[in-house]
Amino acid sequence: MTSILDRLPNVRGSYTPNDLMARHTWLGVGGPADILFSPLDEQDLAAFLADCPDDIPLFAVGAGSNLLVRDGGVAGIVIKLGTHLNAIRHDGTRIFAQTGATDADVARYAQKAGIAGFEFLIGIPGTIGGGLRMNAGAYGSEFKDVTSLAHGFDRTGKPVTATPDTMGMTYRHSDAPADWIFTSAELQGHDGDPAAIKARMRDIIVSRGEAQPRGVRTGGSTFANPDGGKAWQEIEKAGCRGLRIGGAQVSEKHCNFLINTGTATAEDIETLGETVRGRVLAGGGPSLRWEIRRIGRNQTDGTTELSLIHI
Repeated sequence: MTSILDRLPNVRGSYTPNDLMARHTWLGVGGPADILFSPLDEQDLAAFLADCPDDIPLFAVGAGSNLLVRDGGVAGIVIKLGTHLNAIRHDGTRIFAQTGATDADVARYAQKAGIAGFEFLIGIPGTIGGGLRMNAGAYGSEFKDVTSLAHGFDRTGKPVTATPDTMGMTYRHSDAPADWIFTSAELQGHDGDPAAIKARMRDIIVSRGEAQPRGVRTGGSTFANPDGGKAWQEIEKAGCRGLRIGGAQVSEKHCNFLINTGTATAEDIETLGETVRGRVLAGGGPSLRWEIRRIGRNQTDGTTELSLIHI
């Protein structure tokens, strides 16, 4: 029987069979990817996409900060972008960042270059690719406010370019085709004083530390805020602060964060999240939408939720 690895094209990057996804996510859970592919550069990725059989599922990930991989692992290929595709440069007040670069690294780069408008990125755990895919935001700004162009490839390796309007960026969402893999972005800022930018970033870091759990395994904000409200307030009203299932717990400090206390499985975390959603809805609250992306096979029945995403 021919293995997936035998069907894949030659690349300059690396293939790693049965790579445990728990090593690549902030939550620290998840079974193995059939194959983890780390492209050496954009050309390596494009060539891979052009020659990869189209019946093999693909998943693109970055820092794994807002990602829940199920215990049964991921069928097909997980494309890890953060290993090599993380360059940052600028021309005037425009920043060119590859999508494997972390949001925090772009914020720090902009501060040193005296480019304002990117301070909010210091408060977002993730990569530029994930920010584009979900229009990530914090502290009054979001990706659509600073993105001029996003570049990448479709499933066949054909180059694609999009603006926030053509991607349909709305609150924590974009309509970019699911089979696009973003590889770089052009981000527009404005002139600023490095000292003032640094002070604003410091304020954000302090505020985040005061409001959010630190030093624990978490996937960031679990649910998107409902229209006209706050997810954490709905969770609080439903009496879910501190709720535990197995090794997963709703944070006592900020109840829109789910924590792996050290022994959680992906099933524990997903079950806890669904329990919270159910209690909020049963209490007359809104149907909370998962902000954490969930992919992979269930350990028990092997069912799979497929989507090609950046995190």
